This record gives sequence, C-alpha cells and structure tokens, in this order.
Amino acid sequence: MLTMTPTENLISHLLELRTRLIRAVLGWLLLFVALFPFADRIYTLLAAPLLAKLPAGGQMIATAVTTPFFVPMKVTMLTAFLLALPWMLYQCWAFVSPGLYAHEKRLLRPLLVSAVGLFFVGMAFAYFVVFPVVFGFLVGSAPAGVAVMTDIAEYLDFVIGLFVAFGCAFEVPVAVVLLALMGWVTLPQLTEARSYVIVGAFVLGAIFTPPDVISQCMLAVPLWLLYELGLLVVRWLPKRPLEPS
Repeated sequence: MLTMTPTENLISHLLELRTRLIRAVLGWLLLFVALFPFADRIYTLLAAPLLAKLPAGGQMIATAVTTPFFVPMKVTMLTAFLLALPWMLYQCWAFVSPGLYAHEKRLLRPLLVSAVGLFFVGMAFAYFVVFPVVFGFLVGSAPAGVAVMTDIAEYLDFVIGLFVAFGCAFEVPVAVVLLALMGWVTLPQLTEARSYVIVGAFVLGAIFTPPDVISQCMLAVPLWLLYELGLLVVRWLPKRPLEPS
C-alpha cells in the first residue's frame, strides 16, 4: 500500500479545503440569487417592528441616492448567509471530522448543532419580543413636534447589532458546557460565579440595549437563565467526558 509523503498529504488537505470552501460559498450565492427578486419584501419584513410603532403616516427614509438599492440587497445577502449557514458549517464539519476521535465527534456534534440553533433562537427572540418593546420606547420618547423618520441604512445597522448581541447571548449554555468539557472550570466554580454572571448580564444589557430598564432586563434575564441552563447540562455530563471510550 502506497503512503503519502507529508508534502503530498498537505496538498491533499489544501485541495479538499478549497473544495469545501467553494461548495460553501456557492451555496450562499445560489440562495442569494434565489432571494434577490424578493429583496424589497425581505427588507419590509425586517422593518415591520419599527413601522408598526410609527405614528399614522410615519415612514422610513433614505438619505443617500444608492441606499434604496444597496440596503435591501445587503439584507438579502445577510438572509442568504443565515439560511446557508447550516450548509456552510456542514462543509467545515466534513473537513474537520476525519481528524477527530469518535468520542470527540459524539461531544462536538450536538454542541455545534446547539450553537447554531441557539443563535437563531436568539435572533427570533430579538425580532419578536425585543424589537416591539425597544421601538415602542424609542418612538414614544420623541419630543413633541419631532417626526420620527429613521434612515433605512441606520436602521439596518441598529438591528444587526441587536441580532448579533442576542444571538451571541443565547450561546451562553454552549460556552458553559464547552468550558466544563475542556476541564477549565468545574461545576462548583461555575455555581460560585453565578453572582458575577448576573451583574455582568445587566452590564451587557446596559451596553447593548436602549437606556430603559425593560430593554436591559430583556437581555440580562435571558442571559442569566441561559447560564443556569448551562449549569443544569453540566450536572448531567460524565465526569471525564473528553477521554476516549
């Protein structure tokens, strides 16, 4: 049986990496092309939480000549990326998994699936729960005689920031479990750190949400509850999960 030299082995891995990257990008581009005819509708759906809170006759504006075209296109591209994310992560997994032990695959596969699912849940929580409250507060706090007409590009930047903040916040259970699996922290240490996590959650809520108590609590409380979920999962883990079976 012929064995590959280190150089040939490296070239083989690089060729496979290139193939996986091409497949991942092609999946993203194909989804973008399929969604592009619906770009305006996708942006309207994204803007719905704000439009629902504007006064009668209120509307959004575009302050640049090219904004009405490029902003919906950007939203469509980001939507295509999110929809293609499972396919792209599968390509990454297919490249990495042959080098993993069986016990590592058993542990990392559910963590990867959970991380993707929780990120989408965090985005959905932001869209359906947080946005109506935040935009209701912001529109309602406008001084008398001030017409709220948000630029569509600034609105996109704002909601992307909230999507990322809540998507990452919902990754807390995965981060806690991963730290425990790596042996970097123990359950007693995680339990002892609960008070610091609660304070940190409210600090993050104050940073990433508008300056009202309700919005801050809508990020801080889920962060705390998700941390508790991570602790619950760690209690179920075997004592030495990373050792080969």
